[in-house]
Amino acid sequence: MPPIEARLHDGTTIPVHVAGSGRDVLLAVRPEPQDEATAASMRAWGADPDAGPTLVRALSPAFRVIAADYEGHRLAHPAPSTLTPANVAFDFLAIADAAGAERLAVYGYSWLAMAALQLALRTDRLWALAMGGFPPVDGPYGPMLAVTRAAHAMAASGPREPVGEIEPGDWSSVVVQTTEAQTAQFVTLYEALQDFDDAVAQAALRVPRLCFAGSEDRIEYGPGWGDTAVCIAEPLVSRRAELERAGWEVELLPGLDHTGAMRAEVVLPPLAAWLPRAAAVRP
Repeated sequence: MPPIEARLHDGTTIPVHVAGSGRDVLLAVRPEPQDEATAASMRAWGADPDAGPTLVRALSPAFRVIAADYEGHRLAHPAPSTLTPANVAFDFLAIADAAGAERLAVYGYSWLAMAALQLALRTDRLWALAMGGFPPVDGPYGPMLAVTRAAHAMAASGPREPVGEIEPGDWSSVVVQTTEAQTAQFVTLYEALQDFDDAVAQAALRVPRLCFAGSEDRIEYGPGWGDTAVCIAEPLVSRRAELERAGWEVELLPGLDHTGAMRAEVVLPPLAAWLPRAAAVRP
């Protein structure tokens, strides 16, 4: 089926791919294969360049999968002053509307998981919420603002060339090659989230929900990034019992870091096992 288009809050349009039949599931993933240069760079970092297409193929026999590369779209079409949580939620619903989905489950990883949480708090149209690589409580909103501000400052100083061999998991060696507009939009997003209380927000969530992360998901940035630590796994460990009492299914993936827990072969087992259970729950 050829992609359809959704019009987002800033007037740009994003391709939306639909595959399969059944209850609607929105995946904030790239549904097309990466070009070979990008794929090679992702593999060097330990990432899975085929994660999106693999998830779509694996889930579409049981669900109607709606896939849109929202992160890729925002890098190609930055929204430096308007990428607020409310506008991200608007964009996700625009994607659902373009696909004709009235009720949907949503899955995102990393900042897209945080975006999925913001969507869940702003609509009654979800039947399930899955967050990977971002905790639903004690989210790293302050550290992420520090990191995005550092990235924005680096982008403003001009492009830099990579130095040395890539070491998977060595986030201190990341060289910012994005533009000022690309980085500014994430500063806007995290500035808007500084007063967000994710613990208080839990009471507003009523749908089945899953969160998972690699057990080693703690991103350490070096001096150029303000020696910032972004803790993803720790809240799932320290507050697991509380999360489960609140209705979350919690999965900690042994030995994996932020990039490793994003790979399709890691994501699929918990997601594919949980979605049918979530779909069986009726409001």
